Amino acid sequence: MGLDMYAFATDQQIADEVDFSAEGATEIFYWRKHPNLHGWMERLYGEKGGTSPVFNCVNVQLTAADIDRLEADIKAGALPHTEGFFFGASNGSETEGDLAFVAKARELIEAGATVFYTSWW
Repeated sequence: MGLDMYAFATDQQIADEVDFSAEGATEIFYWRKHPNLHGWMERLYGEKGGTSPVFNCVNVQLTAADIDRLEADIKAGALPHTEGFFFGASNGSETEGDLAFVAKARELIEAGATVFYTSWW
């Protein structure tokens, strides 16, 4: 039990930025218990109009601008400290993987894919 975090990509063009369904999407990245990144995504979800009272099993689309902002926050060590039941703790060792995700997401978005984040805990 714990925080499992996923990024997916699909060739579907999805108009909604949050709370959408995407059948047949392909997993492009997985994180286990990286709550600070999850907190960053939760904040983005709220900024985009997400209304679920619990940020769990909901989708948030990542645009090129979101990826640029995420990359800057990762490099600046500015992911928000986030805690939760069974979330574990981010310790800084995730940076290389986070930046690999940023590169992959940017490549897919530039190729026309829709990239999104979701979690399950």
